[in-house]
Amino acid sequence: MNDITIRRPLKWMSEGATDVGTVRPLNEDSFLSQPEIGLWTVADGMGGHDGGSVASQMIVDSLKKLTSKVNLDIFVNDIENIIIDVNKCLLEYSRERLNGRTIGSTFVSLLIKGNVGVCLWAGDSRLYRFRQDKLSQISEDHSHVAELVKQGLISAQQAENHPESNVITRAVGTSERIDIDIDLFDVKIGDQFLLCSDGLYNSVNSTEIVNCLYENSLEQSVNNLIKTALHNQASDNVSVVLVKGIYHNAAE
Repeated sequence: MNDITIRRPLKWMSEGATDVGTVRPLNEDSFLSQPEIGLWTVADGMGGHDGGSVASQMIVDSLKKLTSKVNLDIFVNDIENIIIDVNKCLLEYSRERLNGRTIGSTFVSLLIKGNVGVCLWAGDSRLYRFRQDKLSQISEDHSHVAELVKQGLISAQQAENHPESNVITRAVGTSERIDIDIDLFDVKIGDQFLLCSDGLYNSVNSTEIVNCLYENSLEQSVNNLIKTALHNQASDNVSVVLVKGIYHNAAE
């Protein structure tokens, strides 16, 4: 990891919500919000009630057992090890209870320690940063369409409506080996971080997301993101976690 100077400590506030959407009969998303240790996660399951919902909930329940670590590297390693263990458990669950049927879950986690942020992810659940009126995607989708864009075979505009936009290339529980991507970055006062499942960004465009982030409270921003997704006929489950930093001694 690159060295990033730890400056004045920040306090992190967060809100989260999930909704089944307008088409799916079951919500297979799960989310975790633990500002007290600086950890947030969105997991998007696949495989039905006895598969996808189990997978996403297993990720969240396992990460929920973590305690804060003084050393950032150790904290990151703990998260990686938990995801690796969940991957093994899901494969066993599939073999023992589902006759080997493929189940799994994408996940994206945000870890903040001091003024350092870490994104860990597998799949196409996303982390965005909203800073100085600009929305930037920190994670990179592990999807077939994202690979086509990276190779220059299609444009970003073509990717938005591509018929294989829902084909992911990596998820927890789908293969014996799980590769977790990690990105390290600085965080600043006023930053907002948005963790979400694809049900949000596939139904709410960037301009609409930004408009929702200008609300006075995180709760209202989260509610408006969900409402906008439903208004736009979200065809998948929609999960949102919003995180914002303030100075530790500032009034909330």
